[in-house]
Amino acid sequence: MAKETEKRKADHIRICLEDEVEFRKSSGFERVELEHRSLPETSMDEIGLSTSFLGKPFKAPIFIEAMTGGSGEGGKINRNLAAAAEELGLGMGVGSQRAALENKELAGTFQVRDVAPSIFLLGNMGAAQLLNYDFSRFQEAVDMIGADGLAIHLNAAQELVQPEGDREWKGVMEKLGQLCTVLKKPVVAKETGCGISGIMARKLQEAGVSAIDVAGAGGTSWPKVEAYRSGGSEEFSEWGIQTAFCLKDCRESVKLPIIASGGIRTGLDVAKAIAMGADLAGMALPLLRPATESKEAVKSALERVIEELKKAMMLVGARNLEELRKTNYRLL
Repeated sequence: MAKETEKRKADHIRICLEDEVEFRKSSGFERVELEHRSLPETSMDEIGLSTSFLGKPFKAPIFIEAMTGGSGEGGKINRNLAAAAEELGLGMGVGSQRAALENKELAGTFQVRDVAPSIFLLGNMGAAQLLNYDFSRFQEAVDMIGADGLAIHLNAAQELVQPEGDREWKGVMEKLGQLCTVLKKPVVAKETGCGISGIMARKLQEAGVSAIDVAGAGGTSWPKVEAYRSGGSEEFSEWGIQTAFCLKDCRESVKLPIIASGGIRTGLDVAKAIAMGADLAGMALPLLRPATESKEAVKSALERVIEELKKAMMLVGARNLEELRKTNYRLL
């Protein structure tokens, strides 16, 4: 079982690097228009991006989404991502740690604290495992990497396409609520590309999660990735709610901190997400190839996004993120 999981993680990296894995439909942010300020009355040097999330400081509102771990290449990717996040003052999540719980030798592929001692770091476990694992295993995942919290990923669509995926999801919400009461760190409910609706966000809030990562459609389609891997049907490759509309729905439904992810590709996307009420914007696929190369390549890609974000803020006259959140926007 452990070897099968390790191989699956390696396959995921290969497919995301080599194949067309993104949704055909967009994230929806192209339909969001920020109100232009023709006389901004500010300067680029005056614009500040600092914020905090679940009590940890960020120098910019960008979160490096969970991608990998559980294989040699995954370990290299995680360390490059983490080292870049440390230098830029951002946050990061690791991929599903199930592989390391099954095979302790793989724990090192998730451990990044030696290169990123101060960043906000999220561990990661699948929601379906709540039905099979004792809660102590989830705490073990947190402790394994010195995480500041634990993402519980909701990936029913991916599992249903995956030949060996989980088919039993009854009772997961109840178990999630119990985990939130016993885990020593915050729990973040995270989709994997199909989106979280406002109705589901309210249920997750009632269960006790500390934050939500909407992870909507428009970026990587994990049902499509699994179809490539198994040679199966792509029938559900476009399944999901576009990110911009998940964000709007969730922000109107709950008061929890929200990460907007799923097809975030530019600093302008980040600006739109923050203006719509996100606390952070998350990115994954655009950073994967740079992360196979070096910390410097990841850092360069992120610096471009940060510069674009500052330009967008300049154009709406926002000197900081609080002012950006007050910017008028409309849906086209």
